Amino acid sequence: MLDHVSITVSDMAAAEKFYDAIMHALGVVKVGRRDDWLGYGERSRASYPDRVYISIRKGTKPEDAPGRHWCFKAKWQTQVDAFWDAGIAAGGSDEGAPGLRSYHASYYAAFLRDPDGNRIEAVCHAAV
Repeated sequence: MLDHVSITVSDMAAAEKFYDAIMHALGVVKVGRRDDWLGYGERSRASYPDRVYISIRKGTKPEDAPGRHWCFKAKWQTQVDAFWDAGIAAGGSDEGAPGLRSYHASYYAAFLRDPDGNRIEAVCHAAV
């Protein structure tokens, strides 16, 4: 459904440490960086329409909005675990440790806040 997403952070150095760690845990490549921008994933093209991309941009600290979050797909539950561990180690805060959730029988997810307070999730839907 989504082609790309852009979010803002106020501290690019903290964001880069955090997003490098969680994206690596999820197997997502870093495609670029500038002082005001970080890019992860791959942009869609005519020959690759199913690709997805996230852009982290320098801006003001986002307002707290508890219902707003971004969820990244994980292929395996172990990637969800690695996402959470990496995020905590890289300056994120816990919003829900890895585990099964009530959305469906194999919904395995973890929630974090990045150093700026953006709420993010990783989920694996695969049955084990």
